[in-house]
Amino acid sequence: MAAALRGALCSGLLLCVSGMIPKPRNARITSVNLHSTLQWDAPRFPKGNVTYTVRSKSINFPGDTYENVGTRLRLPECDVSSLSAYGDYVLQLRAEAGQLHSAWVTLRFKPMDDTVIGPPDVRLKSGSGALHVDFSGPFAEHEQGKWPLKKYYGSWNYRILYWKKGSTDTDLTSASWVTQVDTKHSSEILSQLEPWTVYCVRVQAVIPEWNKTGELSRELCEQTTHNGVTPVWIIVTVLVGSMLVMVTAVTVCFFSSFYLYRLTKHIFCPSYVFPQHLKEFLSKPPSAPQPFPPLPQEELLVYDKLTVISEESQTLSDGSGDEASRTPEHPQGSAQGDSDSGVGEASGKA
Repeated sequence: MAAALRGALCSGLLLCVSGMIPKPRNARITSVNLHSTLQWDAPRFPKGNVTYTVRSKSINFPGDTYENVGTRLRLPECDVSSLSAYGDYVLQLRAEAGQLHSAWVTLRFKPMDDTVIGPPDVRLKSGSGALHVDFSGPFAEHEQGKWPLKKYYGSWNYRILYWKKGSTDTDLTSASWVTQVDTKHSSEILSQLEPWTVYCVRVQAVIPEWNKTGELSRELCEQTTHNGVTPVWIIVTVLVGSMLVMVTAVTVCFFSSFYLYRLTKHIFCPSYVFPQHLKEFLSKPPSAPQPFPPLPQEELLVYDKLTVISEESQTLSDGSGDEASRTPEHPQGSAQGDSDSGVGEASGKA
């Protein structure tokens, strides 16, 4: 302890004599997505009120002189994001205390090379047996706003790493169970996955022209659904069912329409039965009108001839027969016989 105090006292006396203070220690530049900060550790100086000055000069233009980036800085850091992203600079830093100052600490800084590409924003969604991955950024943020970082570089790709959940290996880039897909687009569909399986995804930016690889995004996991291939029996069942439903619906609509038509016709246009005799009358030609149907013709009478002979007539007939055998016939007697026979015939008709 005493030796340390003696060393600090001796260094303080030496600094006072030489008129200088120690240089800032461990100077470094932290740059993420072109947002750059120069940081350092404060020097060991017994006197307080130490400030710092940071200046820069472009190597691209040798004739340029140093320009102050920050002066009278009290915190051991300085934002150097205002420097052009495409430049190549020399940064210098020193500590100051009143009239005393330290020697300059020099660093080389090239924003496009030295910046770290941060992770992109990733969105993961499962559907139809595949994983839909959307990503954007990272972005370069400035006071005026923010722009996609890929606009600063000539080439830009996204690398997608995905695997089944449950693996314990931490080195994703070299693991055999990790599948890698590179794309230039801002979205990708991961297909040919096992259904109902949980997959994890991480994405990073890759800049081949600058040989830079960005940081990996946070791990996102999602379970896949069915692979989207519909079995043949389901297709046939749906097709047959649809046809049956269609046929049934058409049949029901047809009979319903027919029933409604008959019902409407019966209500608003009732049917009328035309008399049969008028139909027959109207069906005959007008040249032979018959207001009433003709009477049936008289049937022909069929009869047999009947002859009635009484006993007296038979006696007379017998006697006359004898006389006739003796005497010739007389016309009057013949007439009388005819008369009698006519009377008999008339009686038979009656």
